[in-house]
Amino acid sequence: MDSREALIALNLIEGVGPVRARSLIEHFGGAPEILSASKHELLRVRNIGDDTAEKISGWEKSIDLAGELKRISDFGCHVLISSDENYPASLREIYDPPLVLYVKGELTAKDKNAVAMVGSRQTTHYGIETARKLAYQLAYVGVTVVSGGARGIDTASHQGALSAKGRTVAVLGTGINIIFPTENAELFERIAANGAVITQFPFNRPADKQSFPIRNRIVAGMTLGTIVVEANLSSGALITANFATEYGRQIFAVPGRIDSPRSKGCHELIKKGAKLCEGAEDVLSEFEYLFPTSNRPAAPNETGVLPALELSANEQKVFDALKTDDELTTDEVIRASGLPSSAVSVTLLSLEMKRVVRQLPGKLFVRNA
Repeated sequence: MDSREALIALNLIEGVGPVRARSLIEHFGGAPEILSASKHELLRVRNIGDDTAEKISGWEKSIDLAGELKRISDFGCHVLISSDENYPASLREIYDPPLVLYVKGELTAKDKNAVAMVGSRQTTHYGIETARKLAYQLAYVGVTVVSGGARGIDTASHQGALSAKGRTVAVLGTGINIIFPTENAELFERIAANGAVITQFPFNRPADKQSFPIRNRIVAGMTLGTIVVEANLSSGALITANFATEYGRQIFAVPGRIDSPRSKGCHELIKKGAKLCEGAEDVLSEFEYLFPTSNRPAAPNETGVLPALELSANEQKVFDALKTDDELTTDEVIRASGLPSSAVSVTLLSLEMKRVVRQLPGKLFVRNA
């Protein structure tokens, strides 16, 4: 038995979570050694009581490891452990990183630049449209959008990222074979094809009140920051924000109507120090230093010449509309480019990230010189 199979087995044993598993691994040196240990040996480990030691020492009587491995193979997913290259590096830094991650799709190096977007299941039209727009803008410039696959803000966030042809990751509070909510079956397939659907839970694990907070810590733990789009004061999205705060990650909150209960949670976060988020630029300004310079074209003021860039059709139209030395408002760019306002907004953001356009005070845009 290798370490991956042993960790899958440990993850199946009730009462053996990441914290206890870490103590066991430190004591025995590896997961296979834990499963071959006697009850007497297990009881020597800190925080391992009689009941847990009994379950581990007798794991072969209650755990169908062969069946779980077959389910993994048949379902077409794979399992990551913390030593794997594509296991999220930022997730390793939290207090209780998952022993295993079941993955349908692929986690890649691109996902190190990931942001969580969360909010209420019961939301408003404003919340849905704002989530879609923010996710579109972030995914368009290469940020992976991570959310929980739930109704409401989560679903809108995944949809926005997919509309931008970007990467998105759904973290489930169930086994990977359980579709919850059921109406998101097609969405989960699209997410797996353009990112990943992941969970720490084994097959056939249903959702319950405990599974969602466990899921939320992964959402917060694998991302650079968490955006709360719309949430009331009792929303589970605030649990994700609390985890992000605990992990030292940035919190963003989208403001809403002062008389809307759906915005009370966001406003409370802002009062406590969360960064007010009105658009993707508020998020990107916090993390620009994390995007390697080698992945960005040098700015003209660094090289003295305009860079040779591959621009999309929309980017070229907007770039051409910004004639040298002209300072244009967004409305003027819309008129000059002939593009719809939604396309111009995200294209300007993309050109800023490519460092060929910059925004001046007063929401004026100009080519870099």
